Amino acid sequence: MNDTPGWASPGSAPSDGQQGGTPHPADEAGTPPGRWSAQQPPPGQWSPPSPPPTVPAQPGPPPTAGWGSPGGPAWNRPQAAKPGVIPLRPLGLGEILDGSVSVLRRHWRTALGVTVAVAVVTRVCDVLLERLVLPDPPQIDPSASPSQTLDQAADALQSTLTTSLVSLAVTLIGTLFTTAVLTVVVSRSVLGRDVTFGDAWHEARPRLLQLLGLTLLLPLISAALVAVALVPGFVMGNGAGIAVSVLLFLAAIVVAVWLMIRFSLASPALMLERQGVITSMRRSAKLVRGAWWRTFGILLLAGLLTLLVSLVVAVPFGLIATVADGGSGLDSVLAGNAPHFGLTYTIITSIGSVIASAITLPFSAGVTVLLYVDRRIRREALDLELARAAGIAGYSAQPGPGYTGR
Repeated sequence: MNDTPGWASPGSAPSDGQQGGTPHPADEAGTPPGRWSAQQPPPGQWSPPSPPPTVPAQPGPPPTAGWGSPGGPAWNRPQAAKPGVIPLRPLGLGEILDGSVSVLRRHWRTALGVTVAVAVVTRVCDVLLERLVLPDPPQIDPSASPSQTLDQAADALQSTLTTSLVSLAVTLIGTLFTTAVLTVVVSRSVLGRDVTFGDAWHEARPRLLQLLGLTLLLPLISAALVAVALVPGFVMGNGAGIAVSVLLFLAAIVVAVWLMIRFSLASPALMLERQGVITSMRRSAKLVRGAWWRTFGILLLAGLLTLLVSLVVAVPFGLIATVADGGSGLDSVLAGNAPHFGLTYTIITSIGSVIASAITLPFSAGVTVLLYVDRRIRREALDLELARAAGIAGYSAQPGPGYTGR
């Protein structure tokens, strides 16, 4: 194993329904796992131990088998090594969230440097496209006839959708870049190693095109499901067709959410294992198998925390921007027209957006990567390979048979 983020080849790991190829250190010099020792007592000579002598009860509270006490769940259990932001063992929810925050604290120069730079460039491009390239949204004439009002509303909706798609494309490119670099940063922080932007970019750059393909493929799958669900309503054109489309639409949303969680670990698998797009999706499906609800809950909680932090940052900047802009945008909304904000409003809200992105993007990337690490620790004993890579004493210097050295 080396210091690159592709810690171990999946090989024929337990994710494939087989036993992992990485031995535990305690098994290397002792009894092979799952077998009886060769030194067994002769048959018929075993007898149960004699009962202990009766001891008179002593006054006082009864003893409890607490955590760390004799008979407790952690009695005589060695503490897991922690070379970086997480202990090398199966992780709990709090450890995943805390590890994500620790990545930002320990590598704040690299993490904030990447996110702030990308957020500034993305926001500037977005503003320039909206103000210089895209046409202004049409205004709705309050004195127009109902048919004219409907046509104007359709034109305004089309203009808004065009602007949103352009903004989404710009944001997608920025998020793609930050996800690739931050994945490498988090993977190095697990081993307790420093990483510069140059190191992270050198590792992430060869995978950008495949990561782009994966990033585009997953939303396209969801959009295809929704489009198929809407077909009966457009084809039949009556109430029955609309009712069928509504039911299919709800089913498509459920299937889309299930697929997004099932493939949620494909991005770190692609970056850290150097796999292709389809292979990474299969890896994610195998890692999430048996833990879909846990994965869903952790990602949902991380998304809610990210949304909360974004609102805490964005709302004050939005209020300040509205007051500084004189409320022109609010007046246009109250008049029933598309919002039209001034340059002052755009600058102030853009500053808030950059600050929010600088905080939330490293956290989101950290949660996804650490969840991927947790699933591989639970299914493939990745903690042993990580301990070897971190140079922790007590682990064999030679990798296990399932390791390829990538």
